[in-house]
Amino acid sequence: MRGTVARMVAVDSIASRAGVAVRVVRCGGRHRGWSAPEGRSAPELVLVRRGWFQRRTRAGVFEADPTVGYLSLPDQEETFAHPGGGDVCTAIQFAPSLCASLFGEHRPATPAVYVDAALELAHRRFIASTRQADSDYALPESLLALTRAAIGPAPHLDTRASPYLGTRATDRDIVARARIAIVERHPAAGTLLSLAELLHVSPFRLSRAFTREMGVPLTRYRNRVRVGVVLERLEGGETDLAGLAADLGFADQAHLTRTVKEHVGHPPTALRRLLGTTDV
Repeated sequence: MRGTVARMVAVDSIASRAGVAVRVVRCGGRHRGWSAPEGRSAPELVLVRRGWFQRRTRAGVFEADPTVGYLSLPDQEETFAHPGGGDVCTAIQFAPSLCASLFGEHRPATPAVYVDAALELAHRRFIASTRQADSDYALPESLLALTRAAIGPAPHLDTRASPYLGTRATDRDIVARARIAIVERHPAAGTLLSLAELLHVSPFRLSRAFTREMGVPLTRYRNRVRVGVVLERLEGGETDLAGLAADLGFADQAHLTRTVKEHVGHPPTALRRLLGTTDV
């Protein structure tokens, strides 16, 4: 039976970054029998994109479909059956440290996650973010939006005290420190999650507070700062765009070019002419 199930299931890893592993799991064919018992090494959020299947734990049998997903926890043994035929799921596994940062001791009363239209949109936007180059900020922000919509943060996380910001740190304090870290290119500002860790606040609080205080998401602000550095370097005569992209943490030169054009309306080559640093 194990071999039969294994041949039916195809697993594709589409993202692995900063304590998150995202897989697309495709099961083909009809399989009414139960699979061999499986366990999880880390919490995993599973959302169904197409089809339906059954999941069995000590709590009983549960039907998962595009309207109802579930959170799988490490202390649960589970088996699966696929009487409905083929299905496609997104499985998002959180490293234990990231899970603690996101949820603290929060444990949902039920593993079932009702997927309304807003959550389905957040799910599809998250999948789209895995195809983008900005895996340090855009991907985590999409992940935060998705997990907030699916499960919600632990209530205590938004009031967690920071030893570096004082016992009653305000959102304005946190945002100010985040901005300084980004502008000064602090090593921890390389990713959203490491920046939150530097500030000793949850990623949920940091992301939400930043948008509220600044009027733009943290990802866009960080890119705005990087574009400013690009302009300064181009004005100074920089011609090595690939090296500049690597220095500023872009995925590659194409990622830098797209980001610059999005923010100022011109690619770097045109900006050199506009800034008078090359012959027209």
